[in-house]
Amino acid sequence: MNYFSSNFKLGILGGGQLGKMMLYNTRKFDIQTYVLDPSDEAPSKMACNAFTQGDLMDFDTVYNFGKQVDILTFEIENVNVDALEKLEKEGIKVYPSSKNLRIIQNKAKQKLFYLDNNLPTSEFSRFAYASEIEDAILNGGLEFPFVWKSAQFGYDGTGVKVVRVMDDLKDLPKGECITEELIDFKNELAVIVSRNPDGDVKTYPVVEMEFHPEANQVEYVICPARISEEVALKAQEIALKVSKAFNHVGLLAVEMFQTKDDDILINEVAPRPHNSGHQTIEASYTSQFEQHIRAILNLPLGKTDSKVGGIMVNLVGAEGYTGDVIYENIAEIMKMDGVTPHIYGKKQTRPFRKMGHVTIVNEDLNIARKIAEEVKNTIRVIAK
Repeated sequence: MNYFSSNFKLGILGGGQLGKMMLYNTRKFDIQTYVLDPSDEAPSKMACNAFTQGDLMDFDTVYNFGKQVDILTFEIENVNVDALEKLEKEGIKVYPSSKNLRIIQNKAKQKLFYLDNNLPTSEFSRFAYASEIEDAILNGGLEFPFVWKSAQFGYDGTGVKVVRVMDDLKDLPKGECITEELIDFKNELAVIVSRNPDGDVKTYPVVEMEFHPEANQVEYVICPARISEEVALKAQEIALKVSKAFNHVGLLAVEMFQTKDDDILINEVAPRPHNSGHQTIEASYTSQFEQHIRAILNLPLGKTDSKVGGIMVNLVGAEGYTGDVIYENIAEIMKMDGVTPHIYGKKQTRPFRKMGHVTIVNEDLNIARKIAEEVKNTIRVIAK
């Protein structure tokens, strides 16, 4: 099929920043794009050929949108899977598949998938209701500390909580959830794997993620990860095994823990472009967003090597500010060598909302890390 400057239509479910960055590449290739998002102010609206405002969880909305396009992909997991499944049966290509998304949407199903496929992950327990956790503790089946996760609809640090004492169980959502062993780890790592329908597979270098202690969001992504070659190879091998088990099409970001003993445990996966790959826009031969487009269109996969060391700094709303956004001192960071800001186009900020990111590239990763710290301490996302 001719995708370029043709009548081919690519549909994207979700119009947030990931969709916007995918659209950098569809515009470069002159590929027609249709986007569905609940917000009339979605960041992707400005860059697509056709925009539809609608509920991503509504069956009819997703189904009717999907009937307009030739291939359908998504930039957020919270979409109506039943609609995707029906579209697939009617000949619309959906990448990644509804089957994979149905597993990944639910963290309990995701953890069971790892067990069924002999993939290393932390010990966990599954609960139909959060109220059952207290009973498990009292009966000796569960011990502090542990990590609580909502089975569905968690994102950007929400739906996750470290539970150390009984009082930490207060005010947890009531629905299905899991608890996981609290891992004593050295590093949080991630590997992005790309796969096309022909089965061609490529991985990006292992990255290291540093998290904000309160928001449980990634603050820095460091590429390459500051780990031994042996650990890096182990992480990539496990990511490839996860990819093979899912047999996905598109990108699969595999988040992992490096334990104190240098074992690798899978935390969770995302079947789309991911926060851990934003630095690839400036630092890699092929960005993760271009690679996702190449993969779902069954085009040759691009070179995934890094051209230079890269660090990504997330720009999130400062605490204490809600309202019309202002990027304070953005001109100051643009004076720094190798610094590129990406502003997502969200007009309203609130504490810890992802509003953009900044990439720092440098041949010396230690220098890049110092500049990243300076960037983090200089720019602020505040409100009028």
